[in-house]
Amino acid sequence: MKKEGQIRIPSGCAIAAVISKEGNRMSGEMITNSMKPMHDRSNGLGGGFAGYGIYPEYKEFYALHMFFDKRETRKNCEVFLKERFEIVKSEIIPTRKIPQITDEPIIWRYFVAPLKSVLASMQVDEKEFVAKTVMKINTEMHGAYVFSSGKNMGTFKAVGFPEDVGVFYKLEEYEGYSWTAHGRYPTNTPGWWGGAHPFTLLDWSIVHNGEISSYDANRRFIEMFGYKCTLQTDTEVITYIMDYLLRVQGLSLSEAASVIAAPFWSTIEGKTDIDDKNKHIYLRTMFPSLLITGPFSIVFGFDGGLMALNDRLKLRSMVVGEKDDKVYIASEEAAIRTMEPDAQNIWAPAGGEPVIVRVKDGAY
Repeated sequence: MKKEGQIRIPSGCAIAAVISKEGNRMSGEMITNSMKPMHDRSNGLGGGFAGYGIYPEYKEFYALHMFFDKRETRKNCEVFLKERFEIVKSEIIPTRKIPQITDEPIIWRYFVAPLKSVLASMQVDEKEFVAKTVMKINTEMHGAYVFSSGKNMGTFKAVGFPEDVGVFYKLEEYEGYSWTAHGRYPTNTPGWWGGAHPFTLLDWSIVHNGEISSYDANRRFIEMFGYKCTLQTDTEVITYIMDYLLRVQGLSLSEAASVIAAPFWSTIEGKTDIDDKNKHIYLRTMFPSLLITGPFSIVFGFDGGLMALNDRLKLRSMVVGEKDDKVYIASEEAAIRTMEPDAQNIWAPAGGEPVIVRVKDGAY
């Protein structure tokens, strides 16, 4: 009979995040180290990080992080990009060879600005244009994947344990005002480079611990609006749902949280604030197909902040801590203590209640 410690828990996965409300930039080494005490929540089939504020010298440009299967694919993709963007910098993303990370694709980044003539001819704003371009590459260009596409932020992910992925990408050489991290334990989807978390679109990023039982309904709805789920994992759809609700529909973060982790109808009926009650009735009625069911805890990164959210039944662990201007989020308190041994006000958010932390205006 197997003993305690010899059995893996498939509901594992590890998430962690840190943000400075003053906009102070922190080395990626801190978030890499936070994943070490949660090593057993992963199985080596995916790890990744997102950093915000890491490209101040190129903050006006979209940073496209890409995987290519071979040089020919990269060259063909560059021809495509030059038809749509001004490329101000093109380079391989620096990595270090370590034995734990193998079979790496070509990992490249481009800092780009959409060509105004193309925007005018397509009659779309630049965010919509970039989102459409990402979808087009990921669905139509075999062997090429855009895995990060925001401004002044970037995602770094691979097949491996997260603490090794951080070393592989030399994250200690980057500084950002917020970081998120993920260690993957895939249960019903493959472990591959594109399927590691975080999942991103524009400035949005998602790390997720759990499983989406409503995936098919969520995917069918969101793909009606031009989004394409191509990365072979259920988590990808959350990123597109958040983009649709926030950027396209113009909802606030708390309203978006009330869509994907909607209160039960019985809870809504019991609300005494009429305006609040009517708002929740409206959101549940308007976006029923975007309710995410199944166990989850997520950290949603965006330009200038983070949002942490549990499913409404709180079926996955998540704790929050604070110290000075920093807020820490993780699956386990041990990860927070690794980042800040003297963290205070450690607490577990209620199910379905978003924790939203923003950097003060003008701080970065």
